[in-house]
Amino acid sequence: MDSVEKGAATSVSNPRGRPSRGRPPKLQRNSRGGQGRGVEKPPHMAALILARGGSKGIPLKNIKHLAGVPLIGWVLRAALDSGVFQSVWVSTDHDEIENVAKQFGAQVHRRSSEASKDSSTSLDAIIEFLNYHNEVDIVGNIQATSPCLHPTDLQKVAEMIREEGYDSVFSVVRRHQFRWGEIQKGVREMTEPLNLNPAKRPRRQDWDGELYENGSFYFAKRHLIEMGYLQGGKMAYYEMRAEHSVDIDVDIDWPIAEQRVLRYGYFGKEKLKEIKLFVCNIDGCLTNGHIYVSGDQKEIISYDIKDAIGISLLKKSGIEVRLISERACSKQTLSSLKLDCKMEVNVPDKLAVVDEWRKEMGLCWKEVAYLGNEVSDEECLKKVGLSGVPADACAAAQKAVGYICKSSGGRGALREFAEHIFLLMEKIINSCQK
Repeated sequence: MDSVEKGAATSVSNPRGRPSRGRPPKLQRNSRGGQGRGVEKPPHMAALILARGGSKGIPLKNIKHLAGVPLIGWVLRAALDSGVFQSVWVSTDHDEIENVAKQFGAQVHRRSSEASKDSSTSLDAIIEFLNYHNEVDIVGNIQATSPCLHPTDLQKVAEMIREEGYDSVFSVVRRHQFRWGEIQKGVREMTEPLNLNPAKRPRRQDWDGELYENGSFYFAKRHLIEMGYLQGGKMAYYEMRAEHSVDIDVDIDWPIAEQRVLRYGYFGKEKLKEIKLFVCNIDGCLTNGHIYVSGDQKEIISYDIKDAIGISLLKKSGIEVRLISERACSKQTLSSLKLDCKMEVNVPDKLAVVDEWRKEMGLCWKEVAYLGNEVSDEECLKKVGLSGVPADACAAAQKAVGYICKSSGGRGALREFAEHIFLLMEKIINSCQK
């Protein structure tokens, strides 16, 4: 279970680095969580993800794919599935980010150029959002760069505000790190311990550690924000699990962040099931979609040996692998690849064929994985338990999937998706052993 620690009610000013406009006074609550409104109905709690297009470190970082999902998609999935928000918003100044946000089911607030400057603060963007949305009483400002956020965290924080009367709640993580004073030439020539006695260094298990903001989220009531605060009034922290505390702003090693997300991330309401059947579209997935014709009119195709190894690994792990194509491919040419897979070609309705295979094996849709790349694959991609597309798949196919490969079709996408399946299967096994 996620641990929750609550700070004492206080009206202390913001922590270092947070915008402040003076110390907020003690706040009076009413039925909507605002001041002087007196409207007898539940307060409107809105999730707000700030996603400016002009990231200085990584271009369009907020929609860069992390473990096959746009970075912002991880927190949007958690916010929407938590069920505690009357509305879920993305504030952005960029068209591509807007499109991704809408694909995941969020509403979009187009941020002004004034609130999109490098010098603009998060508080500036939140206040602008509130100026356009008088219906909102509570803002849950969720950071797009925290992909291991889970709905349970958001549900508990919402309860702290709605049921326990807190005006602001922010996320922290517990760290066991000894801190030392910085040496400054001409000012301080020696370092000094800040949170320990070197003569009596505690063991980790004998020390509770310290709480640090992890930047995952900041919840605050409207009147507090309008006074210039994200933290204040009756204030509390929410302690997140260390393994869920991943911040891409800090963790610049993207591959390591991907491994953390695959192990500890939130993958949706429905529990993952072990994959028993893997179906791959031939043209554009197994191959790169190019067809060569010899002088004697024979069809020639190419594929990547990495993908052949991927098929072999899937089969060795007990997963049935089958190939499908809407085109009248030459079975003789395909059989020469020696992949030893059942295949169906010249298929006008791929969903019907995959459904027949599923029933034949006695499987539910959650036990099927599908790699496709075309509009004709869209229905299959939406139906199966695990869906993927190569990096160069058509837009309609990309919108329908849970995983977008870094590799293109016929260039290692199948192997990459197979590795993704293996990681998720390991996650299932680990969860069953707990």
